[in-house]
Amino acid sequence: MSKAKALVVRTRRHKRVDDKNSPMVFTLRRKSKDAKILDLECLAADIEALGGMSAEDVVHVGKAIARQMRQTLTDGNNVRLDGFGIFHTTFKCRATEAAKDCTVKNIEKVNIRFKVANTLRLENDTNATTKGNPNTMVFELVSEDKADSGSGSGSKPGGNTGGGDDDQEENPLG
Repeated sequence: MSKAKALVVRTRRHKRVDDKNSPMVFTLRRKSKDAKILDLECLAADIEALGGMSAEDVVHVGKAIARQMRQTLTDGNNVRLDGFGIFHTTFKCRATEAAKDCTVKNIEKVNIRFKVANTLRLENDTNATTKGNPNTMVFELVSEDKADSGSGSGSKPGGNTGGGDDDQEENPLG
């Protein structure tokens, strides 16, 4: 069984994205619209195909985990999912000159962060020391076809987009 390939394109941008006077460099990014977003029902169907649980049971458990994680995180705790990683909260707080002005009202934004478990870390197959590791990703360099609808058709391996500035270093969602 061959692995699916994650399509990447070469792009040109300023070395420091926020500085238009910095030198131009080439970097890779995921090809637009290459990655799919799979929902809980789709994952449940795949899990059901492996056997052991019905898709409905998987969906029920998935929703229960999400509900309980939300409650656990809002209680100020972290959540570790073995073999997956740790979810925790962080926040952005406005700085003040005086201690008396530094209150919980200064917290502007709360974020949920994720630290991946070592067993889940992905690696680039072309640099992998152990080929065939289930956590290796296979990448293929293609050209960004402006007329391409994102289906992958019309792409040529090894292409160069060359053109404008792209301020995205990485787009994990495609």
